[in-house]
Amino acid sequence: MDLIDKYFPNITAEQRERFAALDGLYRDWNSKINVISRKDIDNLYEHHILHSLGIAQYANFKPGTRIMDLGTGGGFPGIPLAIMFPDVHFHLVDSIGKKIRVCNEVSTALGLANVTAEWNRAENVKEKYDFVVSRAVMPLADLVKLIRKNISKDSHNALPNGLICLKGGELQHEVLPMKSHTLITDLSDYFQEEFFVTKKVVYVSL
Repeated sequence: MDLIDKYFPNITAEQRERFAALDGLYRDWNSKINVISRKDIDNLYEHHILHSLGIAQYANFKPGTRIMDLGTGGGFPGIPLAIMFPDVHFHLVDSIGKKIRVCNEVSTALGLANVTAEWNRAENVKEKYDFVVSRAVMPLADLVKLIRKNISKDSHNALPNGLICLKGGELQHEVLPMKSHTLITDLSDYFQEEFFVTKKVVYVSL
């Protein structure tokens, strides 16, 4: 929780309470349904919550924005972002039903009225969104091909509608086919911890 205070000192008391509650909620649900590796649960705030909030450092979403979190797993990056942006709607999608159960249980326990979660495959989701967010679920070109149909043509944010994903490692080859409308930002620009040295936010305007 100290990491949230360090980088987001101006959050409200309610947001702080919700971020603090994530530790107990994920420890409890992770003991029943494994959504975070057992050895990594102690790094929840750095490796999962703060990592998810790299998107909040990159983009400031206007109230009313609609965002799909594809391949959300246990709710990352969607749930931390939903806490940070209470007036933005987040639709969490995963093809594994038990992971969606964790998302639903955690968001209900937190009282997050701006979160819905759906057990579905990306190709079957027809709704339109301003942005799709994701955390390294597949190669970038495959992801763009899959979600292009879901991006609304009407932009309301300073950042044009598109895909924002969290990835690691060397990405130059991966972004080559869409280089002209892709921006890569190092998360080490925002966060000092060693974990973020190789981590990036990748934005593709669609």
